[in-house]
Amino acid sequence: MGKTLIEKIIAKNTGKEDVRPGQIVTVDVDRVMIHDIFIPFVADKFKEMGFQKIWDTDKVVLIYDHLVPTSQVEDVRHFKIGDAFADEYGLTHVHRSDGICHQLMTEAGYAKPGNIVFGTDSHTTTYGCVGCFSSGIGYTEMASILGTGQMWIRVPETIKVVIDGTLPDNVMSKDVILRLLGDLRSDGATYKVLELSGSAVDAMSVASRMTISNMAVEAGAKACLFAPDEKTCEYSGVNPDDVSWLYADEDASYSQVLSYQAEDLVPVVACPSQVDNIHAVSEVEGTPINQVFIGSCTNGRLEDLAKAASILKGKHVACKLIVTPASRKIYLEAVKAGYMETLAKAGAIITQPGCGLCCGRAGGILTDGEKVLATNNRNFLGRMGTSKVGIYLGSPATAATSAITGEITLPK
Repeated sequence: MGKTLIEKIIAKNTGKEDVRPGQIVTVDVDRVMIHDIFIPFVADKFKEMGFQKIWDTDKVVLIYDHLVPTSQVEDVRHFKIGDAFADEYGLTHVHRSDGICHQLMTEAGYAKPGNIVFGTDSHTTTYGCVGCFSSGIGYTEMASILGTGQMWIRVPETIKVVIDGTLPDNVMSKDVILRLLGDLRSDGATYKVLELSGSAVDAMSVASRMTISNMAVEAGAKACLFAPDEKTCEYSGVNPDDVSWLYADEDASYSQVLSYQAEDLVPVVACPSQVDNIHAVSEVEGTPINQVFIGSCTNGRLEDLAKAASILKGKHVACKLIVTPASRKIYLEAVKAGYMETLAKAGAIITQPGCGLCCGRAGGILTDGEKVLATNNRNFLGRMGTSKVGIYLGSPATAATSAITGEITLPK
């Protein structure tokens, strides 16, 4: 019997000829990521466990992104503890306000095809866009990895998702993953891997695939994997020959197979207050909104800003629009391309790269009765303000179009 992508990655890492779902194995970790919210807890647990040194400081990445810039006095404590930990144990990969952790991990080449990477954030699944098995863990597990370089896992089952055809011009990969969430529901892929393929997937950019792998965790997925191709290798700076083994066998076994025709997909939104409460934009068109947010580790990349700029060029927003690039590199590229000037002229509030409003920090908080259409990954109660704020999730195309009208509007 053939292997799925996840089975091949785990087998290669462990040196086993064969691994199957349900097996408990111990893997050697290729890289870990800790962000500013969790570093105090990781540091305390690491010392509590009695470790004297980190197994490999070159494989540890510390990123300040959630609490940047600080919005509460307590935030400063996280920075001080993080700095002290980095100094004491000799961490060299420390990013201060360079962007969102999940963008930086692939952008800076920390997460490569075929790697096994863990991070202290649920959206660590993002790195599957380049064929990396990546998943979120807690601070206890992270402290253990820092001391040993290893982690136990149960080999997951895999759900195969095949999308063939050509996506309509107004449908983005955000619409694809939202449709998947609506079909799978929020627990439909619990501790399973989503493995995507098909001609529509092949045509997607790495950035578009990142959007899908980022939100796979909203269905409970342990990971979300795309087999590397030429675009992946160019983005990750790897030789195609070195990852030629990383593909799913034709006779691999799957727990479920979902098939879609791209031409049948339409722009959709996740309505308050669950990520799997999916409706076509046409069904909720005309719903008044107070604010639009374009950014986050889900949709703050260059192609997202380009799409928004193309829609907003020569127009002006009818409601507050906040734009947050996913990284400093993307910010500078967007400035050079003229996207930022277009967005600014349209009335956008442009913020520094970081998590910002997505995690309810650093500006843009809403209050009772207000509604926001956002391109990030979660619309839980209280995430962007009070528990009486209505959060809709949509694509950058839907968001930019809606910002012009001040109500949820179908992108043409």
